[in-house]
Order: sequence, then structure tokens, then C-alpha cells
Amino acid sequence: MTDLFNYERRATHEVQVGATPMGAANPIRIQSMTNTPTRDTEASVAQAKRIIDAGGEYVRLTTQGVAEAENLRNINAALRSQGYLTPLVADVHFNPKVAEVAALYAEKVRINPGNYVDAARTFKHLEYTDEEYARELEKIRARFVPLLDICKANHTALRIGVNHGSLSDRIMSRYGDTPEGMVESCMEFLRICVEENFRDVVVSIKASNTVVMVKTVRLMAAVMEREGMDFPLHLGVTEAGDGEDGRIKSALGIGALLADGLGDTIRVSLSEEPEAEIPVARKLVDHVLARQGHPYIPGQAPASFDYLSPVRRRTRAVGNIGGENVPVVIAEGIVERTEVNPQFQPDYIYAARALPEKREACGYILDADCWSGEVGTYPAFMPSGEGDEPLFLKLMQCPAPMKFLFLTYMACDDEMLALLRHHPEVVVIAQSNHPNRLGELRGLVHQLTCAGLENPVVMFEHYDERDAEDLQIKAAADLGALLFDGLCDGIFLYNQGTLPSTVVDATAFGILQAARVRTSKTEYIACPSCGRTLFDLQDTLARIKAATAHLKGLKIGVMGCIVNGPGEMADADYGYVGAGRGRVSLYRRKECVEKNIPAEEAVDKLLELIRRDRGE
Repeated sequence: MTDLFNYERRATHEVQVGATPMGAANPIRIQSMTNTPTRDTEASVAQAKRIIDAGGEYVRLTTQGVAEAENLRNINAALRSQGYLTPLVADVHFNPKVAEVAALYAEKVRINPGNYVDAARTFKHLEYTDEEYARELEKIRARFVPLLDICKANHTALRIGVNHGSLSDRIMSRYGDTPEGMVESCMEFLRICVEENFRDVVVSIKASNTVVMVKTVRLMAAVMEREGMDFPLHLGVTEAGDGEDGRIKSALGIGALLADGLGDTIRVSLSEEPEAEIPVARKLVDHVLARQGHPYIPGQAPASFDYLSPVRRRTRAVGNIGGENVPVVIAEGIVERTEVNPQFQPDYIYAARALPEKREACGYILDADCWSGEVGTYPAFMPSGEGDEPLFLKLMQCPAPMKFLFLTYMACDDEMLALLRHHPEVVVIAQSNHPNRLGELRGLVHQLTCAGLENPVVMFEHYDERDAEDLQIKAAADLGALLFDGLCDGIFLYNQGTLPSTVVDATAFGILQAARVRTSKTEYIACPSCGRTLFDLQDTLARIKAATAHLKGLKIGVMGCIVNGPGEMADADYGYVGAGRGRVSLYRRKECVEKNIPAEEAVDKLLELIRRDRGE
């Protein structure tokens, strides 16, 4: 069982991947994937070297067909001759024969249960009797065991990689588009591995929707534990996009799982050059692992909390905080905020001891002893120190309809719980200086719930960052599990570094959007590109973002090929999917509305479709 309050890596067995084993006591491995044609030996070797030089410990290459799989031999040999011993991973979809060839020349082979034996997804509903379904499983066994035999003979590891966007019609028809279906898709193959005594297996379950991804990986780990399996996990958020969005979405999803000890290797999938993924992944892993060996946190979760299927904690709304309201953003305003982005206007600004001369269009929070009762301002209290007037008197004497209280887990004793019970108008600002802040913040909110309290909670996270990427990665990783657990009614990012307030505000709103709890801008579901990509994905994504970034609340999928395309962007409003070399198909939700458009015309066609639908 996962310890919600104390960091410890999940126990797994070691999987041998070439000369770089993973799982067990090995470091959390970092990897990326080439986007060069795998038939092009020179280009693939050059890009693999850039990934390795950046710190990549595994390099994955797409193998669409047998020719690409066979060319892994040349790529592998060229790298080894130049002193690069990093294991290569073949990425296989649709064709078991390709996997069998790739297993001869790569240190690991990735197969997708959604299309290894089952036909490609068509969104058709299929009806099976139990006997017919059992026969389908036998087909999987018959086609899968020969690959296991080849892997055994060649000491090749296997990755069973489930993607939310490519679940088969068979799984979808029986289990629906659910985490349970994704897990069962993987377990069908894992059970065969166990029966065949093949243990060099890594499991991955990915989605572009961070909520689905986190919930499914948690369930996957629980189901494996229930069935006596301890296979290592590979983590990633598919189609995360580029820039700030890609970093926040990846750190939020991957970080939430790493923080709970899940994950033995990760890939941060960015729509950028593959080597750019490696330093982001390294920062994320290092940040989470810094909490190892921390002082013990004696937290207790309420019986009502379901880690595998969490719902938002029940709270009583105070103003626009808690209840059914979207999580709020509180910004730091002790130093004059010289820049404001109207798209990311905070709900409240904590001004400490004095209101600024120039006020923004939001509420202001002042230290209670400086609060005068001015409309649109609210008092913030601290637990009483020695010699202070008791907190209960301060709260009782203050007429404000909404009050804020900075509170730590250690200060939340029985007296404090009684105080909060008598003051439902208090919003708790939860803070921690513990090495494992997540554990303490979880502990505080669960303590409130166990006491039957419904005060809203805003999570305070403090940093001293001078680089926007560092703030995005750390804040997203720290807040991910709290948001997915439903414990968060707002976030307050306080950064002592030199970053402008606009960057901090955008990071806060980006985190809430990546967690799918508050929408403030257009969302892009964009794959990182690989050797299957059929157009210039980075340039295309930049053009689409430039033309649509002002359309708040819209979801647009930009997908390099059909492997995950229609499935992963199923909840997108519009989709742009590679259909052939230099050809693109456009989607409105799951419906293909235009096929095989020349790539040079496709962006304009997509924008025309959006404008037409919006009546512009």
C-alpha cells in the first residue's frame, strides 16, 4: 500500500536492459525517443548521440516495418563502435513480426496491447460472449509467446505500453474508455509473461489527460500488487505539447506519481527536439528524490478517502473559495507587481501589511493587524505566538465575512480544530517547511477531514527560482498529487527569485489547467513527434498556437500520425492528424471532416473550420 505521507519507492524487481538495468535499487532512468526516419542510419545515430550526451539512459526509435527493425542492427553497431553503450528500444505498433525482428537487434522492445493482435481502433462497439472473449485471449497468447521466446533467447527486455489513445475496440466494448480497461489491456499480456516465466518486462500506461494517467497508473500498481506482480513502471504524459505547457503537464502527472514512490523510468514527451526532454526529466526526478530519508510524518487518511478513485474534498464555500467553485489563485503582492497579464489575473493578492497604490481587479489579503475593513480586502491570521492575544479572540472580534489563516500540520492541534469548527468562514492557507511538503500538506487536509471540518484549503508553495522552467517543474510536481487527490481549493505560489509576477501567475493557472480543474487558455494536445510523424510538427504547432492562443477553453489536438491520433485527442474540439507523407486529416472531435489535405494548406483549413464553427 502507498504511504500517503512518507516517501518510499515502490518495491520492484530488476529488469535487465542491456548494460543499464532498471527497477529494484537502480536509479530512476531517463529516456527519450528519436524523430528521425529509422531507415536513415546516419541521422538516427547522430540524434541518438545527442540524446545520450544530454543524459539519456535509453533511446527509443520507431520501427514501422521490418526494414526499420532490421536497420536497428546498423544503428546499434554504429553507436557501439563510437563508444556509446546506451540501450536502444524499438517502438512497435500493429505488426508482431516487426517486434520479433526488432528483438534481435534492440535491447528492449515496446509493444502496444491495443494493436499488437487486435485490429486498429475504429470506435466500433463489439459484442462478445464469455467464450468468444476467452478465444480472443488465446489468440493473444498464440501470437505473443513467440516474441517472448525470442526475447528470452536474445536477452531482450520488453515494455508493455498501453496508450489511452489506442485501446482496442475489444477492450473498449467490454470495459469502456476507463482506467479499468487500460489496466486490463496490460494485464492480459502481463499474465502471459508470468505464466511463461519472463520477468524482464516494464509496464507503462500513458494518456494526454493527466487525471486519467495518474488514476490509471495508481490502479495499475494496485492490481499488480493484488496479483503478486512487482514489474517496474515507466511514466509519461503523452502529447504534452511544448514550452511551458509541456513542462507543467509532464511535471504534474509524472511528479504526482514519483512523489508516491511509483516509477522506475520516465520520459518527458515534448514537441521539441528529443534532447531537450532530458534536462527537464532530470530536474523533475532530482526534485522529487530530494525528499528521500525525510523525518517521519504521522498522518492519517479518513476512511472516506479513496486513493485509487479520489473525489474533491467536501467543503463549505467561503465567498468564491471551496464548495463547487473552481480552485482560486492567490498571488504574492508584497513587492509592487509591475506587469499584469489579464488572461491570468489572480483572484486574490496577498499584500501583507499595506495595499499598493495601484490596485488590480481582484481581492486583496492583508495581515489581520493591518486590515481596516475596506471593501474587497480580507484579513489573514497566523497561529498565536507566545504573548500574543489568543487567536480565538482575534477571530471572534473580526467582522470580516471571509478570513484567511496560515496553518501548518504541526500547529493543527485539537485546540486549532475546535477553533476552525466554530469559524467556518476561515479559509486555511496550508504551508509546510518539511522536506516532504506533500506529505505534511496531505496530512493537514486529511486531519481536517477526519475532524469533520469543511473549511476550504489553499495550498501555499514557496520557491526561490530565477529560471521559469525550474519554477514550472517544481511547483507542478509539488501540487500534482494534492490536486488529483481533490484536496486543493486554491493555490498560492510565492517565489523569492527574480522571476516577474506574470511568469508566476501563468505557472499557477497553467498548473490548474493541466490538472483539468480550471480552464484559462487554449489547450494543445500535441505529440512529441517521432519517425512516424508525417509533417513538420514543431513548426505546425507553433503556427496553430499563434493563431488560436486567444481562444479560451478550446482544445486542439496536433498529432503526427494515427497511432494515437483520433483516440488520444478524443475529447479535443479539433484535431490535426498526419494521414500520409505530407498529408493531413482534420477532425471535429472524433469525426474526420476533411481527409488527405496537403500539409501546406492544412493549417489554414483548420483555422477556417474553427472560424466557421464559431460563426466568425
